[in-house]
Amino acid sequence: MGLVVQKYGGSSVADAEGIKRVAKRVVDAKRNGNQVVVVVSAMGDTTDELIDLAEQVSPMPTGREFDMLLTAGERISMALLAMAIKNLGHEAQSFTGSQAGVITDSVHNKARIIDVTPGRIRTSIDEGNIAIVAGFQGVSQEGKNITTLGRGGSDTTAVALAAALDAEVCEIYTDVDGVFTADPRVVKKAKKIDWISFEDMLELAASGSKVLLHRCVEYARRYNIPIHVRSSFSGLRGTWVSNEPQGDQKVEHAIISGVAHDVSEAKVTVVGVPDKPGEAAAIFRAIANAEVNIDMVVQNVSAASTGLTDISFTLPKAEGRKAIDALERAKGPIGFESLRYDDQIAKISLVGAGMKTNPGVTAGFFEALSDAGVNIELISTSEIRISVVTRADDVNEAVRAVHTAFGLDSDSDEAVVYGGTGR
Repeated sequence: MGLVVQKYGGSSVADAEGIKRVAKRVVDAKRNGNQVVVVVSAMGDTTDELIDLAEQVSPMPTGREFDMLLTAGERISMALLAMAIKNLGHEAQSFTGSQAGVITDSVHNKARIIDVTPGRIRTSIDEGNIAIVAGFQGVSQEGKNITTLGRGGSDTTAVALAAALDAEVCEIYTDVDGVFTADPRVVKKAKKIDWISFEDMLELAASGSKVLLHRCVEYARRYNIPIHVRSSFSGLRGTWVSNEPQGDQKVEHAIISGVAHDVSEAKVTVVGVPDKPGEAAAIFRAIANAEVNIDMVVQNVSAASTGLTDISFTLPKAEGRKAIDALERAKGPIGFESLRYDDQIAKISLVGAGMKTNPGVTAGFFEALSDAGVNIELISTSEIRISVVTRADDVNEAVRAVHTAFGLDSDSDEAVVYGGTGR
């Protein structure tokens, strides 16, 4: 008997019919001889609705109470799914993140998992139950406060539980049939990928691919947990994410794995920075102290006449205000002239482990953008990724142009998006 962890996103459990459909799939896995642990997200747009409600009550809710509110959505899903499974004749028990032993640090709204002690889950499944766990949440090691893992954190909950329980596979059920070469909502001819390495998937996720959370892939790679991304709306085989192809798969590693885009970032430019040692360090120390994550960084060549330079970087839009406030407080000691903030940008990334041994990929990428009339503002590269920042209005056309230029368009039917707008 194997142990399988299944995760169902909000679009999969968006209503009563969806919950009953998920219950049947879970019971089928149990009948096939598996021990089954299920992780669920909040129903549909419940989390967004709770956020809107909080903003109506308080423009700046405290982190502790905000987390307490947001975790209610997953608790609703887990209880309803347990009821639906029991109606199908199988025993199920639901657990909050803290009851499941998901231990986190003390950072509210974007906590990180530091340990998983799934004793109650193990006992439940050993007694023959299907265990259902509320995703996206845990309990802080210090203070024992309820915490949340950030948007999409249910993916991370599922992989962390799979690692702690030594599961054979972590199945991530969503509203598309797997990982595609681009977002099928933007590129209708995107192709489903049968297998992709952790390395490539990590770059795609970090670059804006919505099907898997970057932290989830990072966790799976660390503990070598195979992930099977598939749709809860169909019975089709999905995409395997692992170190090596699974079972009888024989997959030749493609030069290019896919094109990802992200419209959730903003750009900050620090204008007139003295070009001398320590200035960049002071800027990014101020950002780090504000607990703001940054992505791409570019420094211009200093002007010979003034000895000043500009430094630009990208960051999540949601953290833009914190970054600007932190830099304004540090303006005197650093001595820069001004700040510019731009949240009408998009990031486009080309990802593939094969590009490091194939000359011409970079030229082809920039030629595709040029032919589409797309201007580039920032460039960042790694061994298996090229990323650029463009205007947000250009992103869909740019993604389609690059996808076609690298021969990624499918010759078969258009990719199907079964429901929702994300997980």
